[in-house]
Order: sequence, then C-alpha cells, then structure tokens
Amino acid sequence: MADTIPLVGPNDTVVNPAAQAERLTVVEPITVPAEARRSTVLPRLEWNGPTPVASASTQLRFEELSPLGRGGMGEVVLAKDHDIERTVAIKRLTDQSDLGLVMRFVDEIRTVGALEHPNIVPVHDVGVDEAGRYFFVMKHLRGESLEAIIARLKSGDAAAHARFPFHVRVQVFLSILNAMAYAHEQGYVHRDLKPANVMVGPYGEVTVMDWGLARHLQKAAPTPSGTVHTRDGTALQTHAGAVMGTPFYMSPEQARGDHDALDQRSDIYSLAVLFHEFLYLTHYLDPLEAVPEVIDGVQKRAPAVFEVRQSPHQPAVPAELGWFLLKAMEKDPAQRFQTTREMIDALQRIIDGRVAVQCQRTFTKRMLQEAIHRVDAHPVAIIVGSTLVVALVVAGLVNTFLSMF
Repeated sequence: MADTIPLVGPNDTVVNPAAQAERLTVVEPITVPAEARRSTVLPRLEWNGPTPVASASTQLRFEELSPLGRGGMGEVVLAKDHDIERTVAIKRLTDQSDLGLVMRFVDEIRTVGALEHPNIVPVHDVGVDEAGRYFFVMKHLRGESLEAIIARLKSGDAAAHARFPFHVRVQVFLSILNAMAYAHEQGYVHRDLKPANVMVGPYGEVTVMDWGLARHLQKAAPTPSGTVHTRDGTALQTHAGAVMGTPFYMSPEQARGDHDALDQRSDIYSLAVLFHEFLYLTHYLDPLEAVPEVIDGVQKRAPAVFEVRQSPHQPAVPAELGWFLLKAMEKDPAQRFQTTREMIDALQRIIDGRVAVQCQRTFTKRMLQEAIHRVDAHPVAIIVGSTLVVALVVAGLVNTFLSMF
C-alpha cells in the first residue's frame, strides 16, 4: 500500500491521501464579533450590610483548568463553568485557516448535538473564546477509557479483573451497542470506533466519544483535508482520501476506501474488533505494526477465537461469545449482522442463556441451560421427582447395608 501514510501508527486516526482533493482554504481569516465571546450571565448575590444585592458578573464564563488531550483538529481542556458551577470539557479548533477543518468541526458539533442518548457524550454549549477560536462544551466524563481498562486487564491487574469479569464486559459492550443502534437509526455511522473512544465511569456509565469522523448516510459530503498526529505528536498535513479511520479497527471495506459501501455494517465490524480485544485481551492483528501490513491483515486475517492458549490472567472466553464475534467480523458485509439491533438481540439471547448449538461446548451449555429452565418452569414436579429419586437411592443403600449383616 504505497499510498498509505507510513508514519502514522495503526492505532491512530489517519487520512490516506490516495484520492487527491482540492484543499479548501479561507482567503480571509475567520473573524468573530467581540460580543460573541461569552461571559457569565447569572447574577451573584452580595450582602451590603443586612440587605442582599444581586450584581452581574463580568468574568469569562469558562476558566481553563488543565489540558485533557489533543487531536488532529483541535484540543480538549478541562474548564470551570462559572455560571453553572461545574467542571466541563471544552473542545476547540486550533487551526481556523482551513475551511475544510472548520466545517468538519462544525459537523462534529452538529452530529453530537443531534444524538441525544445516555451513552453518547452530550453537547452543552458552543461559542468562541477570547482568542476567536470556535469551541463546544461537553460533559466532563470521569473514569477511564476502555483502552486503559484493557491494558490493566492484560497486565493481570487483580482489581480490574474483579471489576470486569466476562458478564460485566458483556454489559459494557451492550451499552456501546445501544448507543450505536440509536446513532445508526438516526442515519449516522461513527467510522472511528475503538477502545480509546469509549469511556467507562466509576458507576458503570458507558459513553461513546469522538464523533469527528462521523457521517450521515443521507447527507454525504466530500471529505475535507486535515491534520493528523503520529504517536510522537508529529503533525502531518494530509488531503482528503480513500481511507479515514484507525487502521487496527477498520472494516475491510473501510480499509479499501470503499466509501459507497460504508454503512452501519462497517461500524459493526469495528465494534466486534473492540469487543474481541476486550474479551481476549489481545488484538486479532497482533503482532502487526506497520500500517500497510495492518491494512492487508484487515482484508485477510480472521480472528482466532477458539485457540487453547488464551490470557493467563483469566479463564477461557465463553464459546458462544466466540461464535458471536466470528459472525460480526465476517469480511463480507453481507455475512455479518446486518444491523446493530440484530447484534443486540443476539447478545441478549446469550445473556438469557439461549445459547445456539454451534460446537460441543455450546451443545453442553444448551443442555445445561435447558435443564435449569425446566427447574424454573416446573418447580413442583422437579422437587417431587428429585425427592423420589433421592428416596430410592437411600433405600437402595440401606438394603445393601443390611444385606451385609
């Protein structure tokens, strides 16, 4: 893949410059009226002797506290909202000289703003700061990324394994699926689903983040040029191209740059790659590192879900989840789950114990689950029957014992 950016790592979001597009530039700098630079509006109560007085505050509404991260288009900072008295995350555009970047930033704001779901990070406000930079205000998410959780599980962290046994990991993934089912039903595909873009809070809250590459399937527009960053922070100027996303988590059609084929089934593949890594604590493309090799591996390599050797820090992954992943990671989109809702239904059947028979392990589990369901469905008959069986066994043992004397 000679047209792939070689300096960008497989875990980084990249844009492939293979398909050249005219770079959109702004001839004149974007200027913003001074009155658009927001200050606090709520009054403060002050005491002048025994009489309270409400006075207006003139300080800037958002006070920056610390950086949270930096990406290709902008940066995210932690800030204090002096009107509502809460901490928030502010994402702002750092380069406004490129109209393509500006419009991509605007698209991200409108995409996230349109997706009101408990598992999607909400937008609180938009504005322009004192330096004239566009920004939007999001909920400050507490917790850790799924990427960090996977790293702790992989290292054998006992606390992480205690908090995230398999059944909890399934519930976390189900929350991600619910968010994406909602987004897909609104016509949006994410195109950059990966563990780094999922946050898990201290109380189990799960949030899908970073919708900068999201696209509405009915409102497709040419991809603007932009800047991406390598792992060491080096900025690379790129052009619109055939490949956008994170190589390690791309679907085969996304890796080929087949934009016309990208729909929710492409996100389904990426979701399955994420879930595979969360369950098995290894990536199905390991140990590949170079981007061309990763892109080729996405096209050809299938996940190994039934290998005897798995992580030494946990028991074997349940077989039914392995079969679930194999279907979701089919190279041919027509062979995958066709909708996220179908994926949710399949996972819910597994949670409910309705395991499909696909191998010896799933056959054994199905028989055991059927027995358990019969106990719940016919408790009186089971109790009477088991009592008779126990009585017969005891009687037989007594007779055997008496015959010995």
